[in-house]
Amino acid sequence: MDATTVGTRCELRRLGEARAWPDGEMANPEVVISSCSSLEEENHYTFNQHTFSSEQLLLEDQMRQKLSFFFMNPCEKFRTQGRKPWKLGTQILKIVMVTIQYLQLRSVSVGTHAYKREGSEESRMTICQHFYKQGNIFPENDTFDIDSKIETECFFIKPDESFYIGTLEENKLNLTLDFHRLLTVELQFKLKAINLQTISHQELPDCYDFTVTITFDNKAQSGRIKISLENDISIRECKDGHISGSIQKNTHYMMIFDAFVILTCLASLMLCIRSVIRGLQLQQEYARFFLLHYKKEVSVSDRMEFVNGWYVTIIISDILTITGSVLKMEIQAKSLASYDVCSILLGTSTMLVWLGVIRYLGFFQKYNLLILTLQAALPNVIRFCCCAAMIYLGYCFCGWIVLGPYHDKFRSLNIVSECLFSLINGDDMFATFANMQQKSYLVWLFSRIYLYSFISLFIYVVLSLFIALITDTYETIKHYQQHGFPETELRTFISECKDLPSSGKYRLEDDPPVSIVCCCKK
Repeated sequence: MDATTVGTRCELRRLGEARAWPDGEMANPEVVISSCSSLEEENHYTFNQHTFSSEQLLLEDQMRQKLSFFFMNPCEKFRTQGRKPWKLGTQILKIVMVTIQYLQLRSVSVGTHAYKREGSEESRMTICQHFYKQGNIFPENDTFDIDSKIETECFFIKPDESFYIGTLEENKLNLTLDFHRLLTVELQFKLKAINLQTISHQELPDCYDFTVTITFDNKAQSGRIKISLENDISIRECKDGHISGSIQKNTHYMMIFDAFVILTCLASLMLCIRSVIRGLQLQQEYARFFLLHYKKEVSVSDRMEFVNGWYVTIIISDILTITGSVLKMEIQAKSLASYDVCSILLGTSTMLVWLGVIRYLGFFQKYNLLILTLQAALPNVIRFCCCAAMIYLGYCFCGWIVLGPYHDKFRSLNIVSECLFSLINGDDMFATFANMQQKSYLVWLFSRIYLYSFISLFIYVVLSLFIALITDTYETIKHYQQHGFPETELRTFISECKDLPSSGKYRLEDDPPVSIVCCCKK
């Protein structure tokens, strides 16, 4: 009822009452006018209330459409607004390119060596021994006299020097090892090499400088000297070399390919960052809408649905790929030799790129069972692993403290952890039992109780409970797929939107027309 209708009814009402009086005057005109004014206010209030309710419903429908479109898969978005799945295309392209790029990063195998020359002479090998300044030990009397100050004595040997050292008086090195004072002996020499195997791969050869250090460690004074080898490598461009062919051109092609990988990852990075930002903006908009219209706060679980973990994984993968590609280009330009760092970055990024494709398989019900099971079981698995880790660490420290002096696999905390983890998987059990020294019957008996209890507890109890936890989650997800998943407040709110992707109600005015052939079908 509009204002014109109300005014007409009031006017007719006045005329009717005026005709009821012979003298043409109303007995109480103020009452009649007041009644008409009240009727106008009542109808005006009803009109405003109806208008407010319509606006609220319109806002709710718009919010539902925004949320419904946000949680659509790429195919549904293509059918809805004709939006091309650019992120899917870039991920497929990245899989091919990053995998090819990682395969190009080969391990270095050098076969042509020579001693480094300093001027006209070859560099000498350095032998240094570190020992206590003074040390007199008399085990027969249980006495000793040691000066803890450490001294260093070094000798130099030329590569072409004769190995014959003659008698003790003729010995030019005059190297005497006093083992009760000896701490370490270090042998260091420098080599140069050219990696010629790169020629078969149409690349320029690399020149390397190796600094090799061999260390004999006697710090434990246990009668067993630990030997270790360290090899520091530096790569540089060869001074003079000539190779006929198109190797230089192929090297430039490799650099161009790496640059194209970086550009592709930058495009993927920007697309994923934009999607994450849009998700956070929509989360804030939905939270404000929910608080304004329903006077309720959005739960944490509903808020986390706006944060796509797959996009975060892809962002990390893109950052690692870009960094690794830059290092790879520097290695190809002979500016760096960080093969280890480069291989770790590219290897990890390759793994994450392949994992990121699982997101698109998860849009199909027949393929997303693994993803849903891992996602649902993750909180319980983390809590279970935290409790199991306390028992595991307890056994690690106990084995290290008690069995360390009697068993090689319990010498250090790191080795103990590796040994126990192997026992959990059923590896090397007999050797672990058999290598236990029987010098002390008490320790030997303790080792049996220790190993039997650990194996029984973790294989028969912990692993069984862990498998049961995953199996229970798997059965729950299968039940949900058959009978429907529990609805959260967010999903319940979105489900009231019955508009199909092909209905045209999601389309903006400036959207391009949708192609007749969809990108894919479920």
